[in-house]
Amino acid sequence: MSPHDAATKLASKVGSGATIREFRGESTVLLGASDLVTGMLYCRDELGFDLLLDICSVDNSGEDPRFEVVYELCSIADGTHLRIKTVCAEDAPEIPTVSHIWPTANWHEREVFDMMGIRFSDHPDLRRILMWEGYPYHPLRKEFPLAGRESAVEEVAFTAPAPLAGGPFVTAPGSGATDTREPRSRA
Repeated sequence: MSPHDAATKLASKVGSGATIREFRGESTVLLGASDLVTGMLYCRDELGFDLLLDICSVDNSGEDPRFEVVYELCSIADGTHLRIKTVCAEDAPEIPTVSHIWPTANWHEREVFDMMGIRFSDHPDLRRILMWEGYPYHPLRKEFPLAGRESAVEEVAFTAPAPLAGGPFVTAPGSGATDTREPRSRA
């Protein structure tokens, strides 16, 4: 089944709450948050999308709705990919979980929650996965500064923003041909 055919079937199943966008041979179905679980179950059970590849989020700061959550689905049998998007507002960044449909969504949703602050209702274990509990910020939001924020928790994080230029993880190429050399630390 082509991505366009899958998108068309999903949109007709969900009804007026779905729209399809085509770009460079890829199909994206925009679903409302209330149709997300129904649409995902239909994708898995009827359309044969048996693999959730990824979940990510987009911060459209200054727009309403501010956040998009993007799901990448795949059918292993025929290699078809389908993208599904849903949106949530800045004042109530919450959508339903799909971790009961695809167990791998558990960790992806936790990462989106941690980095962007979008909550997933009915998630079995929604807690931070990369930042420590109690950290008051969401580092992938656009208002978060590129240099980071200062922290008073020395045993958990830097007490000053980590430098980007000339920092400890900046490398210089080693000597030799490109197939044999390894990056070397500047220190």
